[in-house]
Amino acid sequence: MVGVPEGDTVWLAAKRMNTALAGATLRRGEFRLPQLAALDLTGATVREVVPRGKHMLIRLADERTLRTHYRMDGSWHIYRPGTTWRGGPAYDVRVVLATDEWECVGYRLHDVEIVPTDDENRLVGHLGPDVLGPDWDLAEALRRLRSHPDEQVGVAILDQRNLAGPGNLYKVESLFLCGIHPWARVADVDGKLEAVVTRARTLMLANRDHPEQSTTGNLRRGQDHWVYGRKGKPCRRCGTPILMGEQGPEPQARVTYWCPRCQATDSPVDPLARTGEPGRPRPLATPG
Repeated sequence: MVGVPEGDTVWLAAKRMNTALAGATLRRGEFRLPQLAALDLTGATVREVVPRGKHMLIRLADERTLRTHYRMDGSWHIYRPGTTWRGGPAYDVRVVLATDEWECVGYRLHDVEIVPTDDENRLVGHLGPDVLGPDWDLAEALRRLRSHPDEQVGVAILDQRNLAGPGNLYKVESLFLCGIHPWARVADVDGKLEAVVTRARTLMLANRDHPEQSTTGNLRRGQDHWVYGRKGKPCRRCGTPILMGEQGPEPQARVTYWCPRCQATDSPVDPLARTGEPGRPRPLATPG
């Protein structure tokens, strides 16, 4: 199952887009979406490009904001004028923002919308504190997590209303490093909540400036993660085979990996979560 890009991926993309567009006037501002096909941003000046969790906000000097989201398959690509676009077939292009020096091409983007900058809160105001944002607030993130004590901790961390940015990779790896079973209730791991949130943020900060996402400190392929993507392989700490199962309700279910020994729990969890069999939709789960 393909996952939504992590917040550090969006952070890096926004940083590169900001370098390419900030302060420049668009010589081409084209939308290839039915609802925005008549909109032309040619002549607009880009003030800045900033991330908000997994959303990208392109703020214009005329006080409008273009919001895009990657979801499962979206991406932005940056090219020099005249360079062949290689992000996919032409019919996958959703947005083109070009200056004299750069062409930013958005493939398979979702939630494409333009609003007055003062109304950004309508688009992203529901999000929790941004793990990589300048306004990060650990206490508020913990308050939001603890407000749903019966939620599975693995689902709660992915819920962007609690904290914005972490995706499945950092959920899986931070839970492993803190010895927490993904299916444990928030209430049952309350004493470790701060540690797991802090760990997720630390990992994301370490990876945000480059496309590689290593949680072990080793960038070599196959050595870069503790448990993520390692079903059946020996745990790097204890040698126990890593388990894999689906967590959360459809269509938000995510493939989850864990070590049954390093992340053992005495608290009640779905029996299938102990064996790594595919999970079932959980009545207490909320969207990630």
